[in-house]
Amino acid sequence: MTTATSDLKQVQALFEAELHLGHKKNRLHPRARKYVYRIDNGVSIIDLTQTVPQLIAAKEFIAKLKEENKILLVVATKKVASQLVGEFCRAHSVSFITTKWLPGLLTNFETLAKNIKKLNDLKAAEAQGDWSSLAKHEVVKLKKQIAKLEKFYGGISTLVKHPDALLIIDIKKENNAVLEAIKSKIPVVAITDTNTDPSSVTYPVVANDDSPKSIEYLVNELLSSYVGK
Repeated sequence: MTTATSDLKQVQALFEAELHLGHKKNRLHPRARKYVYRIDNGVSIIDLTQTVPQLIAAKEFIAKLKEENKILLVVATKKVASQLVGEFCRAHSVSFITTKWLPGLLTNFETLAKNIKKLNDLKAAEAQGDWSSLAKHEVVKLKKQIAKLEKFYGGISTLVKHPDALLIIDIKKENNAVLEAIKSKIPVVAITDTNTDPSSVTYPVVANDDSPKSIEYLVNELLSSYVGK
């Protein structure tokens, strides 16, 4: 298969997964304009011939993280992505945040790590039967504590230090995560739709970040080399 044929097949696959559908023209970010092939009925159509090499570069970077046993954290709190990402990451033991970005996770990890430890200690105590002598109302209280901590820290319960890189879906939604990563000099792989600035992250993949089909395709593609698929 020639390089041209291979590239064409990849572009076709991305097109079928709806990666080409950007935002309306009036929401087009100036720095995303060069990645737009054309405006069709007021909608930005992404140039997938540029997305293909971006995706390849991002996958190569993520594969290297795996080779070096580095930690990747997936951040996707928008509704259209959170459930899909959460299910994928749980199934493949990848750290994730799908409820709310935790301020200070990168810049003040030691403080947040106390809550991670508290969650793990409570779950361990419950599993070991340490609550058997407690009154019913005390057990209920502890279970509520676990549920509250699990909601925000469950996806990062195995983190022992701040992650080495982030994979972000929608940098507009996750602006605080991007800012912390920049401040902490942590590389970011991100799906960047046409309403955002691709140059603000280390490895942008300009593509539709609003379609479940597009998000599922990209999550599988980007994480395949990290989870050993």
